[in-house]
Amino acid sequence: MRHVLTATLLATSMLSLPTAAHAQAMTAEEAAQLRAELAALKAQVQMLETRLDAATAQPAPAPVPTLVPPSVTAKPATEISWKGAPEIKTADGWSFKPRGRMQFDVASVDAPTGVLGPRGGLTTEIRRVFLGVDGKIPGGFSYRVEADFAGGSAELTDVYLTYGQGPLSVTVGHIRHFTSLEDVTSDLFTSFTERAAFVPAFGFERRVGLGAQYKGKQILAQAGVFGDNANDLLDDANNSVSADGRLVWMPKFGETQLHLGGSLHIRDFNDQSPTARYRARPYVHTTDVRLVDTGNISAKGERGYGLEAALVSGPFHASGESFWQTMKRPGFADPTFFGGYAEVGMVLTPGDSRSYRDGAFDRLKPSKPITAGGIGAIEINARYDHLDLNDAGIVGGQQRAALIGLVWAPIDYIRIIANYGKLWIDDARIPTVTGDRNYTADTFGLRTQMDF
Repeated sequence: MRHVLTATLLATSMLSLPTAAHAQAMTAEEAAQLRAELAALKAQVQMLETRLDAATAQPAPAPVPTLVPPSVTAKPATEISWKGAPEIKTADGWSFKPRGRMQFDVASVDAPTGVLGPRGGLTTEIRRVFLGVDGKIPGGFSYRVEADFAGGSAELTDVYLTYGQGPLSVTVGHIRHFTSLEDVTSDLFTSFTERAAFVPAFGFERRVGLGAQYKGKQILAQAGVFGDNANDLLDDANNSVSADGRLVWMPKFGETQLHLGGSLHIRDFNDQSPTARYRARPYVHTTDVRLVDTGNISAKGERGYGLEAALVSGPFHASGESFWQTMKRPGFADPTFFGGYAEVGMVLTPGDSRSYRDGAFDRLKPSKPITAGGIGAIEINARYDHLDLNDAGIVGGQQRAALIGLVWAPIDYIRIIANYGKLWIDDARIPTVTGDRNYTADTFGLRTQMDF
C-alpha cells in the first residue's frame, strides 16, 4: 500500500512539471530547481506514509488458548455403578455397597399321628431378612457388616474386617469357621430350601475368631481359631475355643470344574459343666420339631472331619460330602456320629450352568432372563441325605431323606425353589401315638427370595 501511494504521488508530480521541461533540454538552473522540488516531494511522501502507518496500525491478535482434551484414562473422583444395588467407589480405593436378602417360605410336614401335634401341617415363615453393607478401604482392607432381622430382633451374621493384597488374606470377626462345601455355599445358592441335615445337626454356624486364607488358582487353604457364635458368647460361662481348617483342590479342565476337599475341626468347651446336643429338623424350617435328637450329653469337647467333592460340567453338576463328629467324653466311650449326602442336578435351559467360585457354588445366572424375552434359568436337582446320631450307647435316631427340587431364576437376583422330600426315621425322638419310633414323613417346601 505504501509503495503504491509513493508511485502515485511521484507520477502526479511529474505530470505537473512545465511542459517545456519535457520538450527540450533543461538548463542547469532548471535541473537544480527540479531536484529541489523532488526532494521536497519525497519528504512529503515520507510524512504521509508515517501518518498512514499510524492510522492503519492494528493490535496484535490475542493468542488462541490451546484446548487440551481430558485424558480418557483419568478416573473421576467418585463413580457409582449398579450391582443389584448402588456401589460407590472412589479413585483412592474406597468403596461402599448396601446388601440384603429376603426369603419367604411356605412349607409342610406330614408325619404319623402323635408325632407333630399342632406343630405340623402347612405353615409360612419369613426365613431370612438380611440387611448390611460391605466395601473396601485403601491399603488392602475390606469389610462387611450384616444382620438377620427375620426373628423380630437383629442377629449378627457376617461381621468382619479382612486384610489382603494378594493370594494371602487375614480376617477377624464373626464368620463361618471353614466347615464344608454345603455350609460355605450361601443360602442364596443352595439346591434346596434347607442345607444337608448334618450342617445344623453338628452346629455349623458363624463364630467369632481369626482366620487366614490362601487362595491360588487351584488351591484354597483356610485355617483359624474361633470362640463361639456371637449370641452364645453373651453367656459368661461360654469359654469354648476351636481350631478349624479346610483344604480344597479346585482345578478346571476345559469347561469342567472339579472340587475335592477336606476339613478338620478340634473344639474344647472349657466349661464347668459342658454339654453338647445334636439334632436336625425334617428338612423344613417352619417347624421346631426335631425327629432325631441326642438330647444334652456331657462332654468336654468334639472332633470333626469331613470330605467333600463336586463337579460342574456344562449344565450338569454333582456333589457329595461325608462328615464324622466325635464327642470327647472322659470316663465314657466317645460316640462318633455321621452325616452326608449325594446330589446330582441339571440346568434345563440351554446355555445355562450352575456357577462355582472360590471353593463354593455360586449364583445361577440365566443367559436369557425374562427381561430379555427369555424364561430365565431352570434347574432340577435330586439328593439322598443321611444323618446317623446313634453310637456308643447314645440313641439320637437316624434320618434318611430322598429329595427332588426345582429352581427357577427368572433374573439374576430373583429365585424360586420348590422341593419335596420323603423321610425315613429310625429310633425317632418322638414316637407315634402307638409308641412306634420307626416311621416315615413327608415334607414340602416353597421359597421365594430376592437379594441385592
